[in-house]
Amino acid sequence: MPDPEDEREGDSPGAAETAAGPGDAAAAAAGPGDARERQDLLSRTALGVFQLNGRFLAVSEELARPAGLTAAWWQVLGAVVAEPLPVAGIARSMGITRQSVQRVADLLAAKGLAEYLPNPAHRRAKLLRPTEAGRAAMARIDPGHSALAAALAEELGEEAFAETARTLERLCQALNALEARPLP
Repeated sequence: MPDPEDEREGDSPGAAETAAGPGDAAAAAAGPGDARERQDLLSRTALGVFQLNGRFLAVSEELARPAGLTAAWWQVLGAVVAEPLPVAGIARSMGITRQSVQRVADLLAAKGLAEYLPNPAHRRAKLLRPTEAGRAAMARIDPGHSALAAALAEELGEEAFAETARTLERLCQALNALEARPLP
């Protein structure tokens, strides 16, 4: 007579494969419950990032307002402070549409906070860079930005704050890698 302990769910040959679905070797090797747990982790991660995005946008608006900027204006200026970039390059680096960056870039140029430069690599795709007025506006944000960074470091701890940044960077890299290949 077989021992009932030998027939627990997942212990019989093929149980994991049946639960995961035919042909899903990775899920079968991980076990039937692991696939659902991974989906839950993905959902929790996405919801957390959505919530963080909303919080960061609200805080960014507060920090940017006294400098005469919006969060979107600050974001685009910040993308080109180190080096001029074409609108498409800014959009790629920020993970947003070229059209929304173009709209903000045109507003920044009209307000004298940024300017377009000829692009030696591409005649039509001009480069955007901040003007002195744009750099001055960004500098007015620095004290509030610094205070928020210090408060977050105190709340999280220096190492946990650094690990959070590294984890988010790894998540972005992983999603970029996955984007390059089709999902099953």
